[in-house]
Parts: sequence; C-alpha cells; structure tokens
Amino acid sequence: MSISYDIKDIMTFLPHRYPFILIDRVMELTSGETIRALKNVTMNEPFFQGHFPGIPIMPGVMIIEAMGQAGGILVLESAPIERRGMPIYFMGMDKVRFRKPVVPGDQLLFEVKILKIRSKAVKMSGTANVDGQCVAEAQLLATFGDIGI
Repeated sequence: MSISYDIKDIMTFLPHRYPFILIDRVMELTSGETIRALKNVTMNEPFFQGHFPGIPIMPGVMIIEAMGQAGGILVLESAPIERRGMPIYFMGMDKVRFRKPVVPGDQLLFEVKILKIRSKAVKMSGTANVDGQCVAEAQLLATFGDIGI
C-alpha cells in the first residue's frame, strides 16, 4: 500500500524545522521498501545568499541532507512500533556523486530505497532527479536512538 504525506505530516516524522526541513511532500511511500519525496527549490532558500552570490547553486551537501531526510521518513514509517518516534542519525555516505547543478526553480524528486535494515542500522540507496535527469546519487547509512549527546 502506497502512502503520501504533506508538510504537516512530514513534521510529525522529522525534528527538523525551518530553515533545515528540506522535504516539502512525500509523493509515494511503500513501507520497508521505497519513498519518492519532493523538494521545491526557491530563490528564498537561505543558502543561496552565500552559495554563490550572482550564481545561485544548491550546495551538494544540502541535496544529500534532503535525500537523508526522505530516507529518515521511510525508515521511521518502516520501523517496528517500538522504534517509531526514536531519533535517527546520519552515520555515513558512500558512492556520492553530483551530476548537474541544482538552481532556483528546480523541483528535486528524491527516490530512496532500503538496501539493508538491521536492529540499529539502515543502509539506503538514493537518487535526486530534476526533470527526469539524475543530479545526485548516494548510499546512506543511518542509526536509531541515542548517540550519547
């Protein structure tokens, strides 16, 4: 069964808030498998003030963060009841590639799938696309729970 979420629903999953919540809508989610999520890139994004003045390009690290947030929603929706609501932390990134700049007016479509899920860790694979073209891809690692902060 496929699920979709608007921003109010997304904010029940993620602790992020403006200016760091980077997912606007979940288009499709199949628990335990995949998510398709959307980010509308606007000139009002705070990072465009300095990256780069006169040539606004979305920082690659922000694209990967948004991909991770989409993956976080997928993992939380897929988790057993006792793990829902637990924090999820980014642990690592592998095979990160940037293919094309992302600029204001672009609509990023993230597709993330779970590769492996263990009791405390999850490995995912994701892509970011604009107009059907891959602009970034990565494998992401995340963990549940307290990291001792």
